[in-house]
Amino acid sequence: MKKVQTTMHVKKGDKVKVITGSNKGKEGEVMRALVATNKIVVSGVNVVKKHKKAANKNEKGTMIEMSLPIDASNVKKI
Repeated sequence: MKKVQTTMHVKKGDKVKVITGSNKGKEGEVMRALVATNKIVVSGVNVVKKHKKAANKNEKGTMIEMSLPIDASNVKKI
């Protein structure tokens, strides 16, 4: 059985700076903390574009920008 971590060094609302990876140097606010997987979602970091299909014939499809989780060990609190 895998042991689940109960605390993290950052929490929702903290300002953080990315210290490793392709987003190194970017800063943002923690939007979500996923404690079980030791990942966090930071606004403006690790952003991808997702295509959304039109629901009706009258609507248009759109592209949505969303932030994906990154590992909590890749950031430091500022």
